[in-house]
Amino acid sequence: MPWYEYLFGALMIVMAIAIVVLILLQQSRNAGLSGAIAGGADNFFGKNKARSIDAKLARITKILAVIFFVITLFATFFFAFMKGKFGIA
Repeated sequence: MPWYEYLFGALMIVMAIAIVVLILLQQSRNAGLSGAIAGGADNFFGKNKARSIDAKLARITKILAVIFFVITLFATFFFAFMKGKFGIA
């Protein structure tokens, strides 16, 4: 295998692990039975959701997911082009 296949493979594995870790770090959105009964009262973090750590983690997760998707599409088209042009398997 050429060096760039190893590079893209390693990059995609690192990105996938980073996305999984970021998703696991985010808090759950459901409040359970207590939230249904009490109505989920507003608190400081609810009012400043855009500045909270959870919002930052969600934004970074979205950015990494888009980058992962773009890298995957690029690698797919690049490898198909290389195979067609040079006959590389």
